[in-house]
Amino acid sequence: NRRKKKGDSILENPSIPNPFPELCCSPFASVLSASLLPKATSRKKQVIKVYSEDDTSRALEVPSDITARDVCQLLILKNHYVDDHSWTLFEQLTHTGLGRAIEDHELVMEVQSNWVMEEETKLYFRKNYAKYEFFKNPLSFFPDHMISFPSETNAALSHSGILQMFLSSSTYPEIHGYLHAKEQGKKSWKKWYFLLRRSGLYFSTKGTSKEPRHLQFFCEFSNSDMYMSLTGKKISGAPTSYGFCFKPNKSGGTRDLKQLCADDEQSRTCWMTAIRLLKYGMQLYQNYMQPYQGRSGCSPLNIAPMRSISENSLVAMDFSGHRSRIIENPTEALSVAVEEGLAWRRRGCLRLNSHGSPIAMANMGMSIHRSQSWFHHKISREEAQRLILQHGLVDGVFLVRDSQSNPKTFVLSLSHGLKIKHFQIVPLEDDGKLFYTLDDGHTRFTDLIQLVEFYQLNKGVLPCKLKHYCARIAL
Repeated sequence: NRRKKKGDSILENPSIPNPFPELCCSPFASVLSASLLPKATSRKKQVIKVYSEDDTSRALEVPSDITARDVCQLLILKNHYVDDHSWTLFEQLTHTGLGRAIEDHELVMEVQSNWVMEEETKLYFRKNYAKYEFFKNPLSFFPDHMISFPSETNAALSHSGILQMFLSSSTYPEIHGYLHAKEQGKKSWKKWYFLLRRSGLYFSTKGTSKEPRHLQFFCEFSNSDMYMSLTGKKISGAPTSYGFCFKPNKSGGTRDLKQLCADDEQSRTCWMTAIRLLKYGMQLYQNYMQPYQGRSGCSPLNIAPMRSISENSLVAMDFSGHRSRIIENPTEALSVAVEEGLAWRRRGCLRLNSHGSPIAMANMGMSIHRSQSWFHHKISREEAQRLILQHGLVDGVFLVRDSQSNPKTFVLSLSHGLKIKHFQIVPLEDDGKLFYTLDDGHTRFTDLIQLVEFYQLNKGVLPCKLKHYCARIAL
């Protein structure tokens, strides 16, 4: 018998049958890495660099025809993250302060081919909960005062009716309203009445007139990409912080940008969402539906998480009495689990502080939250707002941070109604014990973890429940 040389494998020696043929047809084989691709393939490989929120990077060797969704899937698998269909590849132009979420179907190499040498551009891997939110709740994205339908259309349209019109090839709702536009070659901005139609974006030279003789063409979208301003008014000198622009493919820099800004976040979101739908149409809906159309072909309306055989065999047990028993009632099982979690934290505090002094216990309660992904130590209000905006202005996106104005308190920053609101978490001392509260002591919590868990299940004094936390993703 010849000795097996280093590097030999059963896959390289056709005389030895492969005992695991199913591993050779994985649906992710095309995106894992170049070493997993068939050697006979003619697909060209290239190396891309992807950054995380802390600016660390990871180099990946990928096929030249890889999509943004495939890159996200690769990073999800490599880092063992949970795929909740909100992961996004983000393109950021550092010098101009612009950025955009690359659409799932876009080819990454084509995106990079539009980069210019003088512009520092990076790809970031992050979550964006607002990516397809307009498919779930279109009425909140298109306010009545900004949208007009064809005259033959019934004005009272349902959620699905609005989407059908946006995705139709024959009709398209008209988006209209005021925007500030930067004049070409000048630093000044001027406010115009804009209209978005299937043929492009126009502005009126006479008030709100929609007559053809008063409409002037501003931009079309087939050969340009839309970016959001990430720096507010700092670089562009815009009159508001809600800027966006159109950058022609392979442009020479800021001189070719067509820059706009809205008066509020709702207006900017409406314009940018409508333009995405106009540019990509049904492709966006296919991107939205694709994660739910796996091998079973389930739709998002009836999809259910798959459980393994071992998970299905698990039952809730009560060991508090002389004999153990199975907890049949689901409500009782949930309450027991919550109580056990709180008891575990209390025992942990006691173990770490054997002397049990009240001051040390208070300090333990104040620091137990620092290991949580939703907690951000010593960040400013502006930084908190930037993080939430990056994760998408969906109701319930939140983080907890230290208060800059009062070192002893904390702040809950929460997205609701396309706005970011800040709620102060105040510590209270009662009978030698330290509590935290959001409502002047009516509801008290022993630590910030308990507070966050409560408001994830209950709205309470907040405008909505806590749903998605902002975390700094590491690669």
